[in-house]
Amino acid sequence: MPDTFPTLAFLGGGNMARSLVGALLRDGRPAASIVVVEPHAGTREALHADFGVAVHAETDAAIAHAATLVLAVKPQVMPEVCRAAAAVLGDARPLVISIAAGLRLEQIDGWLGGGFPVVRCMPNTPALIGEGATGLIANPAVAAAHRAEAEAILGSAGITAWIDDEALMDTVTALSGSGPAYVFLFIESLEDAAVAQGLARETARTLAIQTVLGAARMARESDEPPSRLRERVTSPNGTTQAALEQFAADGFRDVVARALDAAARRGRELAGGAR
Repeated sequence: MPDTFPTLAFLGGGNMARSLVGALLRDGRPAASIVVVEPHAGTREALHADFGVAVHAETDAAIAHAATLVLAVKPQVMPEVCRAAAAVLGDARPLVISIAAGLRLEQIDGWLGGGFPVVRCMPNTPALIGEGATGLIANPAVAAAHRAEAEAILGSAGITAWIDDEALMDTVTALSGSGPAYVFLFIESLEDAAVAQGLARETARTLAIQTVLGAARMARESDEPPSRLRERVTSPNGTTQAALEQFAADGFRDVVARALDAAARRGRELAGGAR
């Protein structure tokens, strides 16, 4: 195995781990440099068949010499997974990247035994198609080389953004982590409203999806803020203005703000419930 590709171990082989493994292989990282620990036999076998990476049912010696561990398990089982990893790692202190919602840097480091460079991040499901958005924050033990590795891993499946205040990771979770579901709901609502007015469902869905996709691409590729793009498409006394006035009357912005607040609050609750 080339020295430039130290062993990368995923603890957990679910959808997010699968998307990152696939993205890393597309970026040129060799399959021989990656190992996945996944207790579910079907998931484990699919990972090996699809990507050629080594797979294991338990956290064992396979991760002992990993340069980087990606913790890709649910928050509820994270303490158990970290303690099992600590028993294998001994005095080794690899970079640890957690993609679990809500769990704090201090909690993760503590479950591992302390003294680990830990990066906490929140990717989202568009990472499955290489269009993810991931917020990251690091503890003081994370060096520049660790940051570069974390960016390489998460950046293989989309864009990354570093956060300075860990308290804001709950906002990142509410914004980009949960955000795809909000967009899917908006598409679904547009589709249903058009169908209610007589448009065929297939046509309504196609138009709704392309409209959201096109608008998002314009927002990403334009130097102007979304507010200015919105103004450009809103003719005085036109159809768009009528719709936007209805959104305003129904408190659209307040609904969005309350939704993000609810998601961020739940993130804080998840951290408090993990022991």
